[in-house]
Amino acid sequence: MPDPAAPPRTLTLTDEAATERLAVALAPALVPGDVVALAGDLGAGKTVLARALIRALTGDPDEEVPSPTFTLVQSYDSGSGTIWHFDLYRLGGPDEVVELGWDEAAAGIALVEWPERLGPLLPATRLDVTLSLAGAEARRAILTGHGDWIARLAGLSLEAPP
Repeated sequence: MPDPAAPPRTLTLTDEAATERLAVALAPALVPGDVVALAGDLGAGKTVLARALIRALTGDPDEEVPSPTFTLVQSYDSGSGTIWHFDLYRLGGPDEVVELGWDEAAAGIALVEWPERLGPLLPATRLDVTLSLAGAEARRAILTGHGDWIARLAGLSLEAPP
């Protein structure tokens, strides 16, 4: 039987700055071994959220964070260890993820765009963030915790002030 998930938390992100505030609120809860699965259509804000998370985790608001669409993975050093940013959109299957250093990423924090491409490699313990369009600039974020993320998500204050 699969692990139960936490009741999802749904947030409306009025603009890109609100998406960045969500990342800043999530960053302190992330620890080595965590996987954040970023799902949503093209243009839903996955890379914006990942970029803001990386900047919050490295403590450098000017950190150069290119989209890994073509490189497939980028890594960054932080005080919490290595942050791995995967964009799996162009992959054919889970076996290709292993070639990108998936096993090494398990020791760090993995941010994964297009997590469904992981197939059976998607860990049972993770934070799912599903983003969707909710207007011209607005996005809807649905956060679902699995494993120890159930309690961690419930304990987070995500209503960051504007």
